Amino acid sequence: QVQLVESGGGLVQPGGSLRLSCAASGSIDIYTMGWYRQAPGKQRELVARITSNSITNYADSVKGRFTISRDNAKKAVYLQMNSLKPEDTAVYYCNARWRSENWGQGTQVTVSS
Repeated sequence: QVQLVESGGGLVQPGGSLRLSCAASGSIDIYTMGWYRQAPGKQRELVARITSNSITNYADSVKGRFTISRDNAKKAVYLQMNSLKPEDTAVYYCNARWRSENWGQGTQVTVSS
């Protein structure tokens, strides 16, 4: 198992950008890494995922705006978020999956003018 710590959330105006980071306590080479989000009153949903061989997939709502990447040497995964919308407001969670699920504590992203 790995412990995950997210950072980079905050308040941003519509149309702005944020870069989320997720730092792992150990090697993530074999893990599929993902970013999920949960808005108030809604279920947690997948935002983006990147496999151990860097195949990515995205929720339709973020395609073309968000980019997930990973740096195994730094034991980190990132989410670059551009053209942010108010509906992107949520707590964003990092996830590592290989035989079991590992979750971070989440970081708040608020998109508002």
